[in-house]
Amino acid sequence: MSSSASSSASLADYRAALTAPGAAVPVLASAVGRFPIAMLPLATLLYVQRATGSFAAAGVVSAGQMIGVAAGSVAQGRVIDRMGPSRPLLVIVAMFAAAITALVAAVETGQPIPVVVAVATVAGVVRPALEGASRSLWAVLVPPGPARSAALTYEAISLEVFFILGPAIAAFLVAAPWPGLGLAVAGTGMVIGAAGFALSPPARRVGGSPAREGVPLLGALARPGMRTVAVASLGFGLVIGSVEVGLPAVTAAAGSPTLGGVLLSAWSISSVLAGVLYGMRPWPRPLHLRLPALLFGFAVLVAAMALVGPTGSLTVLVITMVLSGTLITPQVTGHSLAVDLAAPPGAAAEAFGWVITAATLGIAAGQSSAGFVVEAFGPPASFVSAGTAGVLLAGVLWLRRATLLPRPAPAPVA
Repeated sequence: MSSSASSSASLADYRAALTAPGAAVPVLASAVGRFPIAMLPLATLLYVQRATGSFAAAGVVSAGQMIGVAAGSVAQGRVIDRMGPSRPLLVIVAMFAAAITALVAAVETGQPIPVVVAVATVAGVVRPALEGASRSLWAVLVPPGPARSAALTYEAISLEVFFILGPAIAAFLVAAPWPGLGLAVAGTGMVIGAAGFALSPPARRVGGSPAREGVPLLGALARPGMRTVAVASLGFGLVIGSVEVGLPAVTAAAGSPTLGGVLLSAWSISSVLAGVLYGMRPWPRPLHLRLPALLFGFAVLVAAMALVGPTGSLTVLVITMVLSGTLITPQVTGHSLAVDLAAPPGAAAEAFGWVITAATLGIAAGQSSAGFVVEAFGPPASFVSAGTAGVLLAGVLWLRRATLLPRPAPAPVA
């Protein structure tokens, strides 16, 4: 197993990664470009809802955008792997700026919802895949070892922080005189950050990998190990999506509808704090055992949130939710480390695109299924269904754990 996949990371390793020669500009630009990732879907949804007066229409538009992101992450990753990040990202940035402008124009001129959905989907497809490009650049900036493990943990933790702050800022900006301000701010941040990253000296120095002969249609996903990582990401997203629907339903039934958002933020905060500590002493140490163990523990703790019961007492819910949150960032970091191990040579950005796609599809499936479960059986049942699905997929990961064993080093040529 690569050292980056098995090493723990100290605070000194985080400092070494973030202060590596040439890291300052791409790290700052990546932060600017990734910060609006969680703002974009909510800002779009709230903008369309204010313009049309319909949450149903806004939900369809937002779903189209998410589908576009899921498809575009893999396609962009494949191009970035082949050509390097600089030129493809600059082209994508120009296309994204045009798509966001078209989306605003479609909403402002009152175009039919199918037209708005189509434009939003295109905007999702060309949303800069900065997560994969930023993550893959660490392989150039930092050698394998604890510092690279710390760098990948930083990627997961910083994205978690952005998911805490982004939706709150989007909700705040929708109250401005023009409700499209949140979408405009998110789009502008992505354009500036992605362009700055693409123009940074380290990104410009990274060349692409020549096209491989006989590349299968699924690309990186043809690797058994990559399919295992995708299952882990899918299960993670499914549990997350179910909680995002079930939790507000529980707090609303308990008479505190705004408490759901507060608890989701607390969930992310516990994830960030635990992620730093877990990175210092990850367990289980072997990555092929870590992924099924983390998903299993996460699923069981989420299922335990159903102990809130029909009376709506929230004490147990808060405790179990905070505990389950401690396993969020360790899973995201584990997925990143597993990509290092399982991806084909020269396909890191595409491989991470598959991880993003799997998580996005899992969140969408979790949200939609939880909605049906809440209506049919009550809010706490959504936690049981999420936990059950997570446990089953953890079992699949356990059965496939051998696909993430370290590949033997090639025999030396005599």
